[in-house]
Amino acid sequence: MRRCHKCGREWISETKVPGVKEYCEGCSAYLHCCLNCRFYEPAKHNQCAIPTTDWVGDKSGANFCDDFEFKQTGASADAKDSSASARNAFENLFGASDQATPSVDDFKKLFGD
Repeated sequence: MRRCHKCGREWISETKVPGVKEYCEGCSAYLHCCLNCRFYEPAKHNQCAIPTTDWVGDKSGANFCDDFEFKQTGASADAKDSSASARNAFENLFGASDQATPSVDDFKKLFGD
């Protein structure tokens, strides 16, 4: 899914790339910006995976980069499977979380009141 870097609202459009001055309907942040680009990498030269890209000072501001591609976000199937297997391992180790909540009587029995 293509989501705003600021508020996380999904951007739905028939076009592949937002217009240069297009903004998020949820928070009014520019969508055609470095922070929404799949090539944005803070550790790289010019903070971009494409080495020939010009420096953009305001990473959240609108820019005219021709290499812009909207970053895809959201959990992939592998991440969901990994999450489920981690949850199962946790429940096997510590017990399922669907156990009944202890009552006041259980507390009194525990401490002999």
